[in-house]
Amino acid sequence: MTAILVDRETSLAEGSDDQPWRRAMRRLVRRRGAMVGLAVVVFFVLIAVFAPLVAPYAPTATDWGAVRKAPTLAHWFGTDEIGRDVLSRVIFGARASLMAGVVSVLISLSFGVPLGLLSGYVGGFLDGVLMRIVDAMLACPFLILAIALAAFLGPNLTNAMIAIGISAMPAFVRLTRAQTLSTKVEDYVEAAKAVGNPHIRIVLRHILPNILAPIMVQATLAIAAAIIAEASLSFLGLGQQPPAPSWGSMLNTAKNFLDQAPWMAWWPGLAIFVVVLSFNLLGDGLRDALDPRHR
Repeated sequence: MTAILVDRETSLAEGSDDQPWRRAMRRLVRRRGAMVGLAVVVFFVLIAVFAPLVAPYAPTATDWGAVRKAPTLAHWFGTDEIGRDVLSRVIFGARASLMAGVVSVLISLSFGVPLGLLSGYVGGFLDGVLMRIVDAMLACPFLILAIALAAFLGPNLTNAMIAIGISAMPAFVRLTRAQTLSTKVEDYVEAAKAVGNPHIRIVLRHILPNILAPIMVQATLAIAAAIIAEASLSFLGLGQQPPAPSWGSMLNTAKNFLDQAPWMAWWPGLAIFVVVLSFNLLGDGLRDALDPRHR
């Protein structure tokens, strides 16, 4: 009997140490693509945070003696049409792009997740009304809706982030609603109702923690889409306004000098490509790591 009790206590201790999030982290670490994506994302975040210390020049400083100069030791990425250092502008442009991606997704999460929880848990007439509104928003392509909202709100980075956040919100509403509908019929939720827990406690303590995994994956992938959307809005003149640097506005200027100074387009375009690819790799890795079917 003593041996049985000792074995049981040992197994319980091992089980408590092997929490689901620990297993998910181990699965994530084993995915090289996700780790490479995470490393690149962290690198760009550090570059954006410490931009004043890293950038060799001020992003708006002009040098009329070095207009459209090819990459040299003095200007590693070359200069633009008014002699500004392209490397410095790419570094400071990371701030606008990453901030737009993160803030836009936070806006989407702040409104989309509560609406999805409400719609899926309450159901009935309220669910029907909310879903028809979401369907109407989804009928318009994401980028077209973001352009329309940004044009209505006015051309600046703050309004661009709001426009992107609102445009991306329907995807979070639908995802949260679907996860809530499948989770609220689980036995542990029914048991929580049976013992008299209030609805708000059931939603926040029993449903929301169990649907966070797919929402986290969707948020990671949505950041990549938001970065592309911000670059597109800035390219059209609806995002970050000159002379403040933005990868999209840099591409807009570079399109006029592709023959004389192609490096003006190389580096901001490459930065967008690398960051978006890294977030997608990280999102795919999170999806596999948080799915118990993947080992």
